[in-house]
This record gives sequence, structure tokens and C-alpha cells, in this order.
Amino acid sequence: MQINGVTIEDTFAEAFGMRATRIIITALNLHWARQAGETMTGFATSVIGCGVEAGIESDLTADQTPDGRPGVSILLFGMSTKDLAKALERRTGQCILTCPTTAVYAGMDGSERLPLGKTLRYFGDGYQISKLLDGKRYWRIPVMDGEFIAEQDTGRCAAVGGGNFLVLADTLPEALTACEDAVIAMRQLPNVILPFPGGIVRSGSKVGSKYKALVASTNQAYCPTLRGLVETQLDDKTGAVLEIVVNGLTPDDIILAMRAGIETVCSHGRERGIRRISAGNYGGKLGQFHFKLHEVMA
Repeated sequence: MQINGVTIEDTFAEAFGMRATRIIITALNLHWARQAGETMTGFATSVIGCGVEAGIESDLTADQTPDGRPGVSILLFGMSTKDLAKALERRTGQCILTCPTTAVYAGMDGSERLPLGKTLRYFGDGYQISKLLDGKRYWRIPVMDGEFIAEQDTGRCAAVGGGNFLVLADTLPEALTACEDAVIAMRQLPNVILPFPGGIVRSGSKVGSKYKALVASTNQAYCPTLRGLVETQLDDKTGAVLEIVVNGLTPDDIILAMRAGIETVCSHGRERGIRRISAGNYGGKLGQFHFKLHEVMA
């Protein structure tokens, strides 16, 4: 398969089942809502080292939020409900409660709930009060700029993490420019996040290492500087490889995001240095979701 002179390899991205939740942060203005969201989702690129993977899903206008103020929606993904709940509590308490003018609300329904104000209320030291509105409980916690409002809890759902594709290009600037455009396109879609810095990964990994303490290490087959030393997946003219990883609430969300990203990269074409599109997998042995590139782009 080729698109605009770019070869789409006959391979698949291997992804994993995860647990996810959504919260809504509002504030006096979008600047402070985004400040809380960016702080909360910092250090959340990979569950391997960060415990959860998280990102800002979208900005929200005043007519899209529970309290009529600007806001952002946040998605968090974890390998277990326990890990997800722990990270949600810590990040909300340290990064949203502390941020001027913010409030936090549930962004997802569901019978299984994760605590928000239910645990944060204790920061009020007995001065916190609750209100029940339309069957939902909210906590009002006194803070130095007034009150911090937190909904009692939020929903949790099954999700998918680790959808991905690799961009192989002549040079690093050409690969990076194409991936930056792909990130913009993918972030227009709902129900997905790109958890790595700026949505782009330079350090694609493989399972295992020569060092027993490491569970993952550099994917040497795609490292240009190792081309003459290892069994490589790169030809002599490929100068750089970058990866985009996407997490979504459903497999269809992953497919739509991957397609949007790959289409955008391929729009740059061979004439602007894009050579191939590939994907990261582990032989199909670890993740239960396999996103075949030819099917994604069909």
C-alpha cells in the first residue's frame, strides 16, 4: 500500500486493555483551567514509569461545563482501577485543588465510580459542606481564594492504550514537521489523548533489556546510529524515526485517530522526505488489540 508515495507497511500496532476516566476542570478563565490540566497531566506519559497515562482531551466553552465557566476535559488511563483511583486522587489534590479559581467535576457516567470530592473534602478540616443537586453530591471546601468545588466522584470505563504508528523519514526535521501536523489533526478528535511530550515519542521501546532491572529498552532496530551494528529495519537513506502513541476509550476511537494521523503524515509525501509508515508490536503476544495498518487505512 502506498499513499502519496509513502509506503504503508503490512504490519500492526499492538495495544492493551486499560481503565480510563474523564474529569472536567473549570476555572475563572481558560488560562487557569489549562494550567491545572497541564500540571495534572505532567509526568503521565507511560504506565511503565508514571503509573498512569493522561492528557488534555479538549478545551471546553462555558456552555459545555457544569458551572458555566471555561474548562478542559482530562482523560486518565491506568492498568487497573486501583492504580487509576490512586493517581486521580493524588493529582487532583496536588494539581487542581492548589490551582487558583478551579473546580472539578465528573466527566463520565458509569456504575463503577472513582472518588473526587469524596476524599478531597477532608482537606477542609471539618469546615467542608456538601450539597445534593439533581441527585449528584458536591463538596464545598474552604480555601484562601474562596471555595473549591468538587463533585463527589466520577465514572470509570474500559479503554485501550498503546495504539501507535512510526514515521520513517529522510531527516529529523522532515519527520518532526509531519508528526507535528499529525498531532494537530489527531487532537481534534474526541475520546483520545496522545500522552507523550507534544504527542510525539523519540524513544520507541522494546520489551526487555540486557539489564535485568529494566522491563523495556531502546528499540535498536529503528535507531539510525545503530544501523551497521544490529539487525535493522532501516534502509541506508532513513535518517530519523518518530512515533505517535494514542490512547482511546474504544478501539474505534484509536482507529479514527490513527487514520487521521497517518493521512496527515502522508500528505507531506515522499517529496517532503516521508518514506514509510510502520507500527510497533511485540509479535501479538502481549496486547489483545491489533490495529492492522492496511485495515486502518482501508
